[in-house]
Amino acid sequence: MYDLNSEFKDKVCLVTGGSSGIGRGIAIEFGKAGAKVIVADTQEKSKIGKYHDTDIKTTTSEEIEKNGGISEFFECDCSDEKSINELVSHIENRYGKLDILVNNAGVHIPGSIEEIGIEEWDKVVNLNFRGIFVLSKRSLNMLKNSKSGRIINIASIHAFHGVMGPAYAPSKSAVVNLTKNIAIALGKYNITANCICPGYIETPIQDYNTEKEISDYKKTLPLNRFGKPSDIANAALFFASNKSDWITGASLIVDGGDSAA
Repeated sequence: MYDLNSEFKDKVCLVTGGSSGIGRGIAIEFGKAGAKVIVADTQEKSKIGKYHDTDIKTTTSEEIEKNGGISEFFECDCSDEKSINELVSHIENRYGKLDILVNNAGVHIPGSIEEIGIEEWDKVVNLNFRGIFVLSKRSLNMLKNSKSGRIINIASIHAFHGVMGPAYAPSKSAVVNLTKNIAIALGKYNITANCICPGYIETPIQDYNTEKEISDYKKTLPLNRFGKPSDIANAALFFASNKSDWITGASLIVDGGDSAA
């Protein structure tokens, strides 16, 4: 077992898209582990889903503080460079450092190449891919000053398939490749960059599915259950810990065996 409270004590962790879903789960677990957590999102209130996260009563920061942790919310649109710059400046001025960057913010707009508009395509790619590049680049000075800087990008198992439309899956494929490039470039600073590729996780992003589609899909999974945000958080904690010191440029599939099947 990791002595997480000791390892992450006083470390500063930024989680984008941290108000809801996977980001919320990751932020809460880092808060429990002793890190100071900045939750960055376009809104502080957690999204309520049709099928999952239907009864959330607290914001992410409130939940972290309720568990005895330290957290704050910062409004940021990670598809907007000005907003990203304001976020980075805030962290520099308030904390003076950043140890762990979790690039989680993302969006999916359903539709084939015949259906999705160019503006919609741009919206998905700008947030899912360009935003990760910009925020990682802007955070470099702080990460270099950390004794063990960590960049953890959230992609998807759809990075390896052609489904989910011409924007979402290709943007996640780009994240996998960008992670490798960042790992190569920043290894000399003792910064690692790794990627987590979730399968179906019980979050509001699944609202576009029908109940039958969800039920049928679940039957195909070897572990016979969907993932929870905490499943992704556990992988993020590993990549942020000293147990992963010699792992960089990796992409870890966390999907309950979906890809294997």
